[in-house]
Amino acid sequence: MTVKKKDTETKAGRRNFLGGVIASGATAVMAPTLAGAAEPAASGPAKAKTMPPSAKTAASETAIPPDMGHSAGVPGSDFMVDVIKSVDIKYLPSNCASSFRAIHESLINYGGNTKPEFLTCMHEESAVAMAHGYFKIAGKPLITLCHGTVGLQHATMGVYNAWCDRVPLIILGGNDMDAAHRPPGVPTFHAAQDINAIVRDYTKWDDTPVSLQHFSQSFVRAYKIAMTPPYGPVAISLDAGLQQEPVKEHGEKLYIPRYVPTSPPQGDTGAVKEAARLLANATNPVIVVDRAARTPEGIPLLVQLAELLQAKVFDQGGRMNFPKTHYLSSGPAAIPGADVIIGMELSDFWGTVNAFTDNAENGGIGANSTKIKPGTKLISISSVDLNTKSNYQDFQRYQVIDVPMAADAQATLPALIEAVRSAIPNSAKDAIAKRGEAAKKSYAEVKLRARQEAAVGWDASPISTARVVMETYAQIKDLDWSLVAAESPGFNWPQRLWPMEKYHHWLGRSGGYGVGYGSPAAIGAALANRDLGRFSVSFQPDGDLMYAPGVLWTAAKHKIPLLSVMINNRGYHQEVMHVQRLSNFRNRKVNLGGDMGPVGTSIMNPDIEYHKLAESMGWWAKGPIKDPAQLASAIKEAVAVVKSGQPALLNVWTQPR
Repeated sequence: MTVKKKDTETKAGRRNFLGGVIASGATAVMAPTLAGAAEPAASGPAKAKTMPPSAKTAASETAIPPDMGHSAGVPGSDFMVDVIKSVDIKYLPSNCASSFRAIHESLINYGGNTKPEFLTCMHEESAVAMAHGYFKIAGKPLITLCHGTVGLQHATMGVYNAWCDRVPLIILGGNDMDAAHRPPGVPTFHAAQDINAIVRDYTKWDDTPVSLQHFSQSFVRAYKIAMTPPYGPVAISLDAGLQQEPVKEHGEKLYIPRYVPTSPPQGDTGAVKEAARLLANATNPVIVVDRAARTPEGIPLLVQLAELLQAKVFDQGGRMNFPKTHYLSSGPAAIPGADVIIGMELSDFWGTVNAFTDNAENGGIGANSTKIKPGTKLISISSVDLNTKSNYQDFQRYQVIDVPMAADAQATLPALIEAVRSAIPNSAKDAIAKRGEAAKKSYAEVKLRARQEAAVGWDASPISTARVVMETYAQIKDLDWSLVAAESPGFNWPQRLWPMEKYHHWLGRSGGYGVGYGSPAAIGAALANRDLGRFSVSFQPDGDLMYAPGVLWTAAKHKIPLLSVMINNRGYHQEVMHVQRLSNFRNRKVNLGGDMGPVGTSIMNPDIEYHKLAESMGWWAKGPIKDPAQLASAIKEAVAVVKSGQPALLNVWTQPR
């Protein structure tokens, strides 16, 4: 057979390459694996007669290792798994790491990888955000495992979001604590005396167990504290040695404390009566809620109170608190006319009753003005008053309150409703009824105005965000749907246009407004909805997805169905507006001869093909969709895919808002 010249050159080049490798510093690595390699000649580089036995090398790296002997007794991490199982936690999203390898092994082998089931994540922040979203559907916290210093640092933004959003989750942080026995090098870089210090300012409680019984008590205590309103994340540092050491056969008998939930704190009886008196005698009471409905049972309680008073309800959207279809559902326009305002679990009472104008004339630092009339009485019910810390400013500006209650709003509502019912004078009942009739008229006008505003630019390209929202609703309206994320600031079309009534129709936002929350939280919520047979939909901002897009793979891997509709406006639009407004205030735009706002805020050139990104990770995807006439059919196709059990993404080019 004649050998082609090209083949000869290729083989020669390959031999020369191998010979060069042997002669280089790689000799120490490769030479021992070479079968029958020639001895190096004195006058030139050594040449390999055969290739390294790559199959043998691969087998040695991937095969089950030889028997190394067996540990004596029951591993401590097996007992830890028993403790975790005692509180019935269903899933454990995490990124694997060596510092918790012992409990990882126990979870999947001893624990059977069920309750909890290990969910493979690409990033610790995504794992925490998945737990965040899951809780807001399931009402039960999840655990995540974090690797020492570096893993917990990755997770911090997600933990802070959960803290601000009053969401419970349990962080177990692997840590090699014993300096005399920890492996040198990388494991020591990743160890610390106190890894919990990284998140202590925005967790409710933390501990570092030094024995297995200590872990058992700490874990149940952590779960109890996390699940007592106000909810919040907790952290336990988990020593690698404690995980690996065997349970002592003749030591103290280990036991698991029984979990008994703590009753949520209720408002003081005297304060409840005073609040009821003010509300019952008000000319125009207004109810403002943010996270008042802690569970689905909170919604009918709020409806009772609102109808009793015929008071408008301004739902700020930290949770689904009040039906959007109810005629008493209102917005911030209700605030100026109120003579009594009751705020329940508000994240920002000051911002509710005051206005702040950014880049104002007083040096560009902002100006304040009040939204309320002189003499307006303010009532607050907030459990956050019981758990405020000093460093991070999530508690917002200080607002003077006439009747403050440090209590859980939902737990206090039954007593408040009865107190209001008793306090309403007969002489006020006609005025209350008239208030209700006026609210019905106002509600109809607001809904009509919202539909008219949504119609503006209906056929525009890029596609209007209102059209994206309504075309999506048209395809899911007959399903048991759940809007699991719509994180863009200023993006409130679903709240204005969709008939939101049930608790799972809207989950609220991230709490701390940390970018990167949307996609993993939506996937975590979709996981809970999958188990309940619901359809999950998310409006996904482009910049938010790019913080940790690897979570798309987790959804495909674990077969979590979700319709993700990209709001692809090709920029960090909130920041575009900040820079543009400040440029105008400083008269920069004219001087520079053009709009410099997109510099540093644009996500274009190259444009990101999110549909291809999703496809590469196992999703069904389509796009980019730029023609509004193609939108309905694409959404219909994607809905069918999600109903079959797969995640689907539509890359839609949209207007900025």
